[in-house]
Amino acid sequence: MRVLGIETSCDETGIAIYDSDRGLLANRLYSQAHLHAEYGGVVPELASRDHVRKVLPLIQQVLEDASLKKSDLHGIAYTAGPGLMGSLFVGGALATSMSFALNIPVLAVHHMEGHLLAPMLEAEPPSFPFIALLVSGGHTQLVHVERIGQYRLLGESLDDAAGEAFDKTAKMLGLGYPGGPILASMAEKGDWKRFRFPRPMTNRPGLDFSFSGLKTFTRNLISQNGSEGGALDQQTTCDICAGFQEAVVDTLTIKCVRALEAESLSRLVIAGGVAANTRLRDNLRSALSRLDAEVFYARQEFCTDNGAMIAFAGCQRMLAGEQSGLAVMATPRWSLDSLQPPGEIR
Repeated sequence: MRVLGIETSCDETGIAIYDSDRGLLANRLYSQAHLHAEYGGVVPELASRDHVRKVLPLIQQVLEDASLKKSDLHGIAYTAGPGLMGSLFVGGALATSMSFALNIPVLAVHHMEGHLLAPMLEAEPPSFPFIALLVSGGHTQLVHVERIGQYRLLGESLDDAAGEAFDKTAKMLGLGYPGGPILASMAEKGDWKRFRFPRPMTNRPGLDFSFSGLKTFTRNLISQNGSEGGALDQQTTCDICAGFQEAVVDTLTIKCVRALEAESLSRLVIAGGVAANTRLRDNLRSALSRLDAEVFYARQEFCTDNGAMIAFAGCQRMLAGEQSGLAVMATPRWSLDSLQPPGEIR
């Protein structure tokens, strides 16, 4: 089965074609980062307008990359949420229109299920069951994954997501947009031991997270260590970046280990944009080796939003006979644990 995946949940337009027999056939991604940089964050109206401009040319490109015609497709999957309403509607409207025109099924896909299943695109995918850490700009969640569609939420952030905290801290430091990757790069030049950041909610039971306090701590450090004009010297900025990153990484690692032990599992999947952070990967690999547990990731290009994960997730459900109607589904808030396993939708 060949499925076209359309991802337009936020500020990246991702298009891909996945074949159930041959694997990923083509994948294209367009980032709007440069468009939103001058505003220091995503402007929803600009995002949806840019998806309109880019989505059709990208579909044509992936068809050419795969040496296919539209008539060679067997189904279309699109991100229906969570995400920005306008951006979601662009992908959903196009997907349902193509479904009607080509007389093939269309399926609304959960964005976070796409992230969660992205490691399945690798040559050595994890086997079920496992613990998943979904960590991005909009979500930080620990999920027990029994199988596709059978998810149990173990813990989540009570305020900012980890990626959101990275971006907001980078903005406070004047690092530009997108801030998370810039902060991580500067952290490599810093001394994380210079400033002792707290590890929020690690000194109490449970698997929930909180990162807003780290932003307050950073704001106070900037005030205490800046010059008369308020500016920090380069090394102090790098040290703050290193200390902040280490605090987030330690917090995520502690909670992941706690979740694996509580659920008596030995496999961890980490997915979402923050999964690309090399310090987090190294820290988790080291911590899990002591537990005789394994950690699985998607490759770097599939950590951030992309069409491949939507095509794959959609294909798995379509193979079980699932499809959506021609009414466009756009759900900015959509709980992952509300999903059901493929073929069990009532």
